[in-house]
Amino acid sequence: MGLIKAFSGAVRSELADQWKEYFYCDSMGTGTLICKGAKKTGTTQFQGSNTKASDNVISEGSMIAVNEGQAMLVVEDGKIVDFTCEPGGYRYDFKTEPSLFSGSFGNALTRTFQEVGKRFALGGETGKDQRIYYVNLKEIVGNKFGSAQPMPYDDPYYKTVLYVRYFGVYSFKVTDPLRLYTAVAGNVDKEYRASQLQEQSDTEFYGALDTAMSKLAVDGVKFSMLPSKQMELANYMNEALDEAWRQLRGLEIISVGINKITPDDKSRERIEQFDNATMLGGNQAAMQGRMTSAQATAFENMGKQSAGTSGMDMMGMAFGVQAMNQMGQMMQQQTPPQSAAPQPEAVQKEADTWKCACGAENAGKFCSECGLEKPKTETEWVCACGTKNAGKFCSECGKPRPEEGWTCACGAENKGKFCSECGSPRP
Repeated sequence: MGLIKAFSGAVRSELADQWKEYFYCDSMGTGTLICKGAKKTGTTQFQGSNTKASDNVISEGSMIAVNEGQAMLVVEDGKIVDFTCEPGGYRYDFKTEPSLFSGSFGNALTRTFQEVGKRFALGGETGKDQRIYYVNLKEIVGNKFGSAQPMPYDDPYYKTVLYVRYFGVYSFKVTDPLRLYTAVAGNVDKEYRASQLQEQSDTEFYGALDTAMSKLAVDGVKFSMLPSKQMELANYMNEALDEAWRQLRGLEIISVGINKITPDDKSRERIEQFDNATMLGGNQAAMQGRMTSAQATAFENMGKQSAGTSGMDMMGMAFGVQAMNQMGQMMQQQTPPQSAAPQPEAVQKEADTWKCACGAENAGKFCSECGLEKPKTETEWVCACGTKNAGKFCSECGKPRPEEGWTCACGAENKGKFCSECGSPRP
């Protein structure tokens, strides 16, 4: 009960003439998960030589064709005896052991076969009922979902639970065809469609969707950013559906796309209040503009009323305006206006100005009014007692500041006010 590969690549219909029986399956649509293989004999599309074979018997040496995106299962008396996930043509030989061509699925399908498959019967004994089934390995797209009632979402940005409706589509694919056949479909007469799983899968899908949404909230995703988190959402969905879908049925979520997400009326009010408070709280000009707009609207409404009612409302409005003005003044005091930072050149210029004894403000080395030279600033000096000083006497011991040496034009080194050689005054 083994498969011997006859050729690889594309399958052509004219190959049916070379074999006693030829099993084939046309391309399956996105709604079909499993389809029973059709035997092409007699005067059918494929002109084979065997015209009297039973539908549920596979003759020795029959050809089985497998197209791209398909897995093929050989079933005897309801048990899988061999399979292949590689496209091409295969000759059936019931005297050999199962071939188990797993293709890109690796050893995972071999382990599944050990759990659900039929052991090889010594002597090549065959079952009474033999069938070929094809499993659709392509991505099943366009599965719509939507929440009839608003669902809670603990939004990390608004710090509250919002109730939202979301609508979108998701896709999935078969990742273990052996488990899908044994756990879900079984010996179907023609085909098994995805719609037959819909009620059960939808219930499990929405439960996993709630779990995935909670994890996205923990990750700090704002509700309006959910449509951009398709990959993260699909990963969380697969984690939540691992036991129910992947391990039990051999299915896996590929993508989840949210097309539209809408908060209910109460949640929308909370969002608007939060956004207004955030905008006004961080922008004093916006707050004052909001107050001015409210005052103008109130005055317009009072102008439409009668004289007596308008007078009473005017008095109340006056008190209200006064209170709002006081509130605005308090906000100005609490948030002083930010002055423009001084430019570096202006700071340097202000630091270089000095005031002459005549009272004139100057920026150069000489006074612009009386011509006096800019006084030299006292530099810091260290007394013999170790104290740092800026004046002429030590603030700790009272010793005078030591005179600094200077060089006369004649070249003599001096410390006094006059040159000891030529008598010239200290410059």
